[in-house]
Amino acid sequence: MDLTSIDITTLRGRPSTYGDLTGGKVTLVVNVASYCGFTPQYEQLEELQQRYGDAGFTVLGFPSNQFLQEMGSADSIAEYCSTTWGVTFPMTEKVRVNGEHAHPLYKEITRAPDENGKAGRVSWNFEKFLIHPDGRIKRFRSSTLPDAPEIVATIEEWTAGHTPSE
Repeated sequence: MDLTSIDITTLRGRPSTYGDLTGGKVTLVVNVASYCGFTPQYEQLEELQQRYGDAGFTVLGFPSNQFLQEMGSADSIAEYCSTTWGVTFPMTEKVRVNGEHAHPLYKEITRAPDENGKAGRVSWNFEKFLIHPDGRIKRFRSSTLPDAPEIVATIEEWTAGHTPSE
C-alpha cells in the first residue's frame, strides 16, 4: 500500500502528506492523548525520536479524542506536549482513528495485524504502527512501551545502513 500521498494536516493547521511529513523514513505512527494512563509514553517516544532521528526514523503523533482523553484545541495540545514532554516530533491535527470518519491513514494501517494476528480497530490510545518506507507495517498495542525491545530491534533493523542526509 502506498501511504505517501495520503493528506495530513499538521497540528498547526498546515496541509501536508504522509510522505512529506515522514520524508521516506521509518515511522512510528501513534494515536496520542493528553489525559490517558499511557500518556507518559510521550517521554519514550521523544527518546526514540532523539536517538534515531538522524538514522532515518521519525515518530508521527496523531492526537485523537476517540477515547475521550484529548484536549480541545490544537494550541493546548501543542503547548502541553512541548512543555510537559519536550516533544519535537511531528504531530497532526486531532483525528478519528476508528469508524466511518477515521483518518484515511488509519483506514489503511489498521488492516495490519498485531503480533497475535488481530487487525482492525484501534483498541485504545498509544497504539503503535511501525511503518517501513516500502510499506511493511508492524503493529503494537497500547501496553507495549515505545522503547520495548521488539520495537527498538525493528527500528534498528529497518534503519540499518541509513546515511543521514546532509
